[in-house]
Amino acid sequence: MTVIDVDQADFQTEVLDRSATVPVVVDFWAEWCGPCKQLGPVLEKAAEAREGKVVLAKIDTDANPDISQQFGIQGIPAVKAFIEGEVVAEFVGAQGPIQVEAFFDALVPSESQQLLEAGDEESLRKAVEVDPKNIDAAFALAQLLYMNGDHEGALELVGNAPDNYRADGLAARIELEQAGNEDVASAFATLNEGELEEGIDQLVTALAADGSDRERIRRVIVAILDELGAEHPLARDTRRRMAAALY
Repeated sequence: MTVIDVDQADFQTEVLDRSATVPVVVDFWAEWCGPCKQLGPVLEKAAEAREGKVVLAKIDTDANPDISQQFGIQGIPAVKAFIEGEVVAEFVGAQGPIQVEAFFDALVPSESQQLLEAGDEESLRKAVEVDPKNIDAAFALAQLLYMNGDHEGALELVGNAPDNYRADGLAARIELEQAGNEDVASAFATLNEGELEEGIDQLVTALAADGSDRERIRRVIVAILDELGAEHPLARDTRRRMAAALY
């Protein structure tokens, strides 16, 4: 059963012991709690979508004050996830479907997430089919297509991904290559050879000199910096140089 009601008498068996074999998400709620009634169906839908790979246990805090006290429940709705008898994730207050799905995905990956982790082309195509909004899967597939020479197919997947810097950067790179910009072509060749610092230097130089392709070049650099991470010394220096080139 995916959704169960528990109380103080069976909490040990139904939650703590059961969590040794399957993640158990506990919904601490009360009949008088309006936000609890909003959150409950969202939790149930997320649990049921995972077909027994996670159990949702609902416990009435008014009827089970000792359990509530044991786990420090001070406000409801309160949600705690148990694995191996321990709390591994939690949140308080009503959350929307996107946040709840992300919470459950951290415990039990969705089908599209599992396919993304597989990483092969067939799995990635299936992941995009199952969840067209999964930009991480679209980017991973686009990278494979790009490396295999299918630039148009790759661009179709990431042609409009402003919320994902790396996907947006790949789209900009393909567009620049199609435009035949010789300066950035040289920079891309340098990057392909593993000369990261020199390749970035060439891109920043092109950014300062080029007018028509400046925005695309900027997007490519931003994607590289995103992959490096904000604290990387090269990223910090490049951001400073980008600002000087742009302004």
